[in-house]
Amino acid sequence: MRAGRWLVPAMNLRSLVRVLLLVSASWLLFSRLYQPLCIEGRSMEPTYTDGSLVFCNRMAYLFSEPRRFDVVAIRMAGDRIVLLKRIVALPGETVRFRNGVLLVDGRPLAEPYLQGPSDWNLAPRTVAPGTLYVVGDNRSVPMQVHVFGQVDRQRILGRVPW
Repeated sequence: MRAGRWLVPAMNLRSLVRVLLLVSASWLLFSRLYQPLCIEGRSMEPTYTDGSLVFCNRMAYLFSEPRRFDVVAIRMAGDRIVLLKRIVALPGETVRFRNGVLLVDGRPLAEPYLQGPSDWNLAPRTVAPGTLYVVGDNRSVPMQVHVFGQVDRQRILGRVPW
């Protein structure tokens, strides 16, 4: 072997381009289109469990608006602190909880994703324009330990499938 030769064969240009394309596509897919999120906490049980991994579709609301019962990722502080919550009321609607039952505009809504009893009571409140009313699925614990309420539409990162 002559001096100055590589002991390991050099990567050819075609292979280098493939690797760069794969890295770029992965970055685009997992940082801009489908953001992975690790669930920490029990506020969305039983739909999502503590420690599970989900993907947020960041393009879901590019051409449409969020709908009632969508599970959404909400940006709280940058992209590092994100909450997962379910939309239960839309702008202009009045929401309240009475003995654990969700009422929107005075009508009870069926919530088949809930398990366990709830005793939540909350006075009626109207959802402001440009906001959505969100709450977690685990309502078997006292409402004082939950983060819920109105959130600006602009804080919604995207939809999480359930």
